Amino acid sequence: MARPSRDSRALSQNFLTDPKAAARLARLAVPHPKAELVLEVGPGKGALTEPLAPRCRRLLAHEIDERLVPALDARFRSTPQVQVVAGDFLAARPPRTPFSVAGNVPFSRTAAIVEWCLRARALTDATLLTQLEYARKRTGDYGRWTLLTVLSRPRYEWRLVGRVGRYGFTPVPRVEAGIIRIERRSAPLLAATAQQDWRRLVELGFSGVGGSLHASLCRAHPRRRVDLAFRRAGLDRGVLVGEVAPQAWLRLSEVLVR
Repeated sequence: MARPSRDSRALSQNFLTDPKAAARLARLAVPHPKAELVLEVGPGKGALTEPLAPRCRRLLAHEIDERLVPALDARFRSTPQVQVVAGDFLAARPPRTPFSVAGNVPFSRTAAIVEWCLRARALTDATLLTQLEYARKRTGDYGRWTLLTVLSRPRYEWRLVGRVGRYGFTPVPRVEAGIIRIERRSAPLLAATAQQDWRRLVELGFSGVGGSLHASLCRAHPRRRVDLAFRRAGLDRGVLVGEVAPQAWLRLSEVLVR
């Protein structure tokens, strides 16, 4: 087994080498060809770029490792819809027209890349190959939900849509990978005027103040209203905040957010 170079470890690079996994990821990222504009995060040696290209009218492949750029340029020189962009994806300015994001993301930079995607106003969806544990946590696959997933629920749907084993990568990582899909809703579940109140509600709930979700919410709302909200959401007063599904949070907000 080839040992990873010091540079590849620093960049958290695990190159996708399984062609079937790459083809499946491309289909999940662009289910209805042809996409007008797709940004690929970290194309590496082009394993995902290859099946993505025929599904896109324009594909911008952002590669941070300058050593890989010449080979990528040469490989896709005769593929006019592919443009290799040398530099850090996180430094890129999001397009102003609707676009998708796809990629086998460096595990150490997953959180920052997801945050970039959620801030991009024209993003329609992102399909990312991440550490499996991250994908399961963000999508509620463990039966628990994170602050970020709940906060973004009114605008985004999170789904775990696939898995890739360790041996589909070089160098072989210590853990398996998951394919996570983040889709922007065509219409938000909450009005724009309610977004700040939603954020305050969720952040208070996740604060841990008082030792329980019920106690935390009672710090800002009358107990009788919190009791009513819990009944509407079908929640027990002793429920742990991480166990409350996003749809139950929306029921809480119907009573507590005006």
